[in-house]
Amino acid sequence: MTLFLFTFFIIYSGVHLYAFLKAKAAIVFGAYPSVFLGMLMASMIFAPIIVRLSEKSGYELFARALSYIGYTWMGILFLFFSVSVAIDLYRLIVHLASLSFKTDFSGIIPSNQTAFFIPLILAVCIGIYGYFEAKNIKTEKLTIKTSKMPEGVERLRIVQISDVHIGLLVREDRLNRILAEVKKAEPDIFVSTGDLVDGQINSLKGLAELFNLINPRYGKFAITGNHEFYAGIKEAVDFTEKAGFTMLRGEGLSIDGLINIVGIDDPAGKGFNFSKVISEKKLLSGFSREKFTLLLKHRPLFDKNSPGLFDLQLSGHIHKGQIFPFSIATWLYYPVNSGGVNLPDNSYMYVSRGSGTWGPPIRFLSPPEVTVIDIIRSNG
Repeated sequence: MTLFLFTFFIIYSGVHLYAFLKAKAAIVFGAYPSVFLGMLMASMIFAPIIVRLSEKSGYELFARALSYIGYTWMGILFLFFSVSVAIDLYRLIVHLASLSFKTDFSGIIPSNQTAFFIPLILAVCIGIYGYFEAKNIKTEKLTIKTSKMPEGVERLRIVQISDVHIGLLVREDRLNRILAEVKKAEPDIFVSTGDLVDGQINSLKGLAELFNLINPRYGKFAITGNHEFYAGIKEAVDFTEKAGFTMLRGEGLSIDGLINIVGIDDPAGKGFNFSKVISEKKLLSGFSREKFTLLLKHRPLFDKNSPGLFDLQLSGHIHKGQIFPFSIATWLYYPVNSGGVNLPDNSYMYVSRGSGTWGPPIRFLSPPEVTVIDIIRSNG
C-alpha cells in the first residue's frame, strides 16, 4: 500500500509538472503567477491526503468540498494530459518527418498556444459531460441458459451492483438512482461484488437502511473489494451487514436447492492480515456440480484451476477504466475490461463497469451499470 501511494504521488506530481510547463510555454507569465499556479497545483497533489485526514478528524463538510474540487481537478487533469500527449506525439512525428524528408512541415505543427488550449477546452467539456454520464445508470442484461435449474424453476434473476464506493461523493442521490434500477428489476437474488464503501464510513448515517427497501426472496450477498480493507474491514462489514447483505468471505452456501453461491475475499486483505486465505479450487470443490454455481470475485481474474467448478463468475473492480483513455491501461492488465467472456469447461465470467465512481465524479465512455442476469432453465 505504501509503495502504491508513493508511486501514485510521483506520477501525479509528474503530470502536474507537465501541465505547468505546457501552461508556461503557452502563456508567458512572471514570477508571481508562476508561484500562485505552483502552489495551487501542490495543494491539488496533496488534496487526497488532506481529504482523508480531514475526514478522520471529523471535518466532513470540508472533506467533502475538497473531494469535489480535488477529484474533479484530477479527472480534468488526466483528460488534459491524455489529449496533450497525443498532440505532442503528433508534433514529434511531424518533426521527425521534416528531418527525414528534409522538408519544412512546420506549417502543420500546432503552436504552443494551440497545443495547450485545445486539450484544456476538450478536458473541461469532456469533464462536464462525464459528470452527467456518471449519474446515468445503465441496466445491462445477461441471459444464461442451463440445465442445472430444478424442475418448476424456469427463471432465476440475479441483480449485480459493484464498485458503488459509498463515501464522501457517492451519497443518497446516487445511491437512490442505483437502487431504483435494482428495485425495478425485481431480483430473486441481489449481489454486491465489492467496493460497496469507500474511505471513512462512520458518518454514513441512513445510507445502509436504503438497501433494506430491497428484499429478494432468496437473499442478498456481498463480498469484499480492496476498498473494504482501505476503509476498515470491521466497519465495512458492519455497514454491509446492516444493509442486509450476507457476507461471503472464503465461503459459500446452497440456497433452497436452487443455486450455490460462493464468495472470496479480495487479495488486498492479505496486506492487512484480514483476508481469509483459501484455495479457490478447494472451496469450489466442496459444492455439488449438479447445481448452478455462482462465484463472486471482485477482480476479473480467473484461476486456471477453477473453470469447470463454477458456472458464472461475477466481478467488477476496474470500472472499464472509468475515464477513457485510462481503459487502455486497465485493458493491458485485465484483458476483460467489461462484459462477458467464455471460460474453459463451460464456465462464464461477467465483468461489471461498476455502479458508482472512485476518485473523480466523472465517467467517460464507461457509463455506470446495474446488471440483470437471468438464469434460464434449459433441457440442453
